Amino acid sequence: MKLGEKIRNAREDMDLSQTDMSKLIPMNQSNYSKIERDIQEPNMEQLKRICQILKLDPRYLLDLNEFEFVTTLDMKLLKDIKSLISKHKQEK
Repeated sequence: MKLGEKIRNAREDMDLSQTDMSKLIPMNQSNYSKIERDIQEPNMEQLKRICQILKLDPRYLLDLNEFEFVTTLDMKLLKDIKSLISKHKQEK
């Protein structure tokens, strides 16, 4: 499913019109319509607002799975693992 279709489906599930969405973002209704029809891509701020309004995870919209997204916790775990490996090598 393409980005615009995902956004349109979520908007319709929330009973919002394109005009409602364009006012909430805010942006021109015609340009918002182009996003849903995959003619135009939203900029970062528009994408953020769309996700907030429709309560969507940007990873879902952008077809990223959870393994392609490195979180702060992931980075902490990697640092801890490196530290453990380093300590283990020093003990030998």
